[in-house]
Amino acid sequence: MAESVLKSMASEHGLTDWYVDSAALREWNVGRGPEVRALAVLAEHGLTSDHVGRLIGADDFRQFDYVFGMDESNVADLLHRAPVDGRAKIELLGNYRGKELDRIIIDPYFEHGIHGFRRCFDQIMICCTNFINTHGRTGQ
Repeated sequence: MAESVLKSMASEHGLTDWYVDSAALREWNVGRGPEVRALAVLAEHGLTSDHVGRLIGADDFRQFDYVFGMDESNVADLLHRAPVDGRAKIELLGNYRGKELDRIIIDPYFEHGIHGFRRCFDQIMICCTNFINTHGRTGQ
């Protein structure tokens, strides 16, 4: 969901030089599409995703400016995988939640129903809005 949200926001703000992608930390995500509940929540907000899961690689840390994890375990894994010559800043997406105390974006996958995905979407929206406001430039 975060990929779709940030792509949409970057486009709305004229950030045509931004490239947004998503990658997995675990092999079981490779080749898989988005979870049906995530797609439903994206659709509720007029967004879509045709993403196919891929494993994060060393070049991601060299090519991207930022690589986000959703929780501390993700960030620890990312820091462990990052090559010495990587330039990406690795951090929690939740660092951009503003005044809210909880910086962890809860994984809704194991929750029953769609409500966890809606909560996750709301968290992502706040974070991506604040990230764009902090790091974006308005296109002319």
